[in-house]
Amino acid sequence: MMVGRRWYRRQLQATFFRLLYLIPTGLPVRSVDVQRTTDNITIRQGDTAVIRCYVDDKVSKVAWLNRSNIIFAGEDKWSLDPRVDLVTKGQLEYSLRIQKVDVYDEGPYTCSIQTKQQPKTSQVYLIVQVPANIYKVSEDIIINEGSNVTLNCLASGRPDPAITWRLLHPSAEPLDGEEYLDISGILRTQAGKYECKASNDVATPDVKYVNVIVNYPPFIKEVKSSESQVGRLGVLQCNASAVPKPEFEWYRDDKRLTNTQGVNIQISGTGTSLEFSNVTEDDYGNYTCVATNKLGIHNASLFLFRPGTGRDINCSACLTQSLWLLLASIICLLFKC
Repeated sequence: MMVGRRWYRRQLQATFFRLLYLIPTGLPVRSVDVQRTTDNITIRQGDTAVIRCYVDDKVSKVAWLNRSNIIFAGEDKWSLDPRVDLVTKGQLEYSLRIQKVDVYDEGPYTCSIQTKQQPKTSQVYLIVQVPANIYKVSEDIIINEGSNVTLNCLASGRPDPAITWRLLHPSAEPLDGEEYLDISGILRTQAGKYECKASNDVATPDVKYVNVIVNYPPFIKEVKSSESQVGRLGVLQCNASAVPKPEFEWYRDDKRLTNTQGVNIQISGTGTSLEFSNVTEDDYGNYTCVATNKLGIHNASLFLFRPGTGRDINCSACLTQSLWLLLASIICLLFKC
């Protein structure tokens, strides 16, 4: 059945061409003014394309074709596509209009005219542009510092879109990467929101984001000792940088401290404090803050001391590594002491 329909359609087309081109020539006339400013018409996907063709009253037959397929013969529509119609102004215009243009509409379109003198044709090539569209991008990831990372961003469009990457914080400068962004030995400073942008100047660029979290071991970056009189409040402070967020412990000598009468441990985010509500002579001395996460341990020494003893209240030289304390902390974590 399908073979019979194709054969019938070919016979109709052949008959049309014979009728269109084999008419005897007559007196010379003005033939046709097809829009010739360019051989190509560029249109964006989804817009309406109008391919113009102007004729005069001497034209006896006229048709629109797409490749070898007849779209219109005169005012008779051969195409079944509801998006396609004619734009006519009296007998002077015979333009083809295609609404909601898609990529499969791209190709050559021919306005064919038969005058009393001879048949004439003019061809225009319709180019369909498609806005850039990111159809696949890496999911948000969590990675350990020092690992290699590859982020991908795949996009489609016509013409092919250009893909660029930026790390939005702190500088937002372009990165060296296209569909794939390779980061060797990622650092904690390279954590943040990565922007992938696909653009081909057809429409507003398409933008997607990838959040990259970089895990790294604790580093105690700030400590503050306390110079307090007997009977007054004393506070030791310790702040660390770590991902994931660190856990804190306080020690005096080799003894782990807990909240007891007169001593209170406060933990807030990446900081901790050891508070003495009423300092006694026995409270003076050296204390150690320990920060831990699954990637490592770091500790620092702080002092609670009498006024006038000359201790470094900012404890700028107190960030030390203590082997016995590291071992004690590990053992305590294992046995949940």
